[in-house]
Amino acid sequence: MTTENTSPHDPVQPRTVIGRMPKYAAGKPPREVPGLESFKLSSNENPLPPLPEVVAAIHAQLDFNRYPDPLSTKLRNALSEFLSVPADDVVTGAGSLGALTQILATFAGQDDDGVQDEVIFAWRSFEAYPIVVQTAGALPVRVPLRDGGRHDLDAMAAAVNERTSVILLCTPNNPTGPALHRAEVEAFIHKVPSNVLIVIDEAYMEFVRDPEVVDGIEMYRKYANVVVLRTFSKAHGLANLRVGYSVSHPEITAELRIAATAFAVSSIAEDAAVASLAHYDKVVERVQKIVDERTRVVAGLRQLGWNIPAADGNFVWLPLGPDTAEFVELAAGNALSVRGFEGDGVRVTIGEVEANTRLLELCGNYPKGTKLS
Repeated sequence: MTTENTSPHDPVQPRTVIGRMPKYAAGKPPREVPGLESFKLSSNENPLPPLPEVVAAIHAQLDFNRYPDPLSTKLRNALSEFLSVPADDVVTGAGSLGALTQILATFAGQDDDGVQDEVIFAWRSFEAYPIVVQTAGALPVRVPLRDGGRHDLDAMAAAVNERTSVILLCTPNNPTGPALHRAEVEAFIHKVPSNVLIVIDEAYMEFVRDPEVVDGIEMYRKYANVVVLRTFSKAHGLANLRVGYSVSHPEITAELRIAATAFAVSSIAEDAAVASLAHYDKVVERVQKIVDERTRVVAGLRQLGWNIPAADGNFVWLPLGPDTAEFVELAAGNALSVRGFEGDGVRVTIGEVEANTRLLELCGNYPKGTKLS
């Protein structure tokens, strides 16, 4: 039986919220420039390849015709030992963003009466936040950053109301760089009602060297409404395999598993992550090389007169404001792809030594950088 299409010229329409959502802009590849090696510094990727032991684990995984373990049991057990947490408190996802999407699908949206939850986060922060919040059906509440690219936790606490369901804390903050300190986060948690979920997004935690920075796992152990997000994309160099996870208490993980995307972490990704954890001492050595380069770049920029925020991740933030697009184009002409955020600034990933040196040379010849407030 067929039904007549009475409106053949009316196109299929998406949800109205889709038209209001910002578009995620992935880091662009570098431009080819004659005589220069090109470098991509626009996606906060690890410039170093995975460990040889990880590559071997990937090559050994040949069970492509079967679905992976939906619970990622091997990885959760490995993380349980690595973090000293119960395996049942770990829920894996397709990167930390996939794990966050599962959290929002479970705890943020709208109720049966159509009332929307609110999700609070600092801004500017990870550009996917407003997208995944609105996709879940909730309302994003952006709280402006303080000077120096830091979260304004007092303002975030003041923004909490009866509709607030989730708060996102990005530490170190992407794209501006500063990490949150233990004391300020704990004071913030005490101001927030216990029925509001506080997500501590620690995608870059392995690059942190400040001993006063908050440890999400410590906060999760102390507070039942804290969820920690982590990933294997950055420090472990497994961005293409999409494996991340959240850590939370059983009453939260039990709900998360209902909304979790089935088979989100492939067997290849799981085995690679397990192998990387098993050789974490080598991961730390590689991360330290990036941290050493970050130290060199930050010191070089400040010596040149640039006023930049604390850099606790694997990137630096150039608060160029209206000159953002100009600098992005200048970098592209020098075979460097950097990530511009229109009207705010430029995020530059710490990459290969040659790339970092070229960035410093470029910044040394860009006088507007020394006028940053």
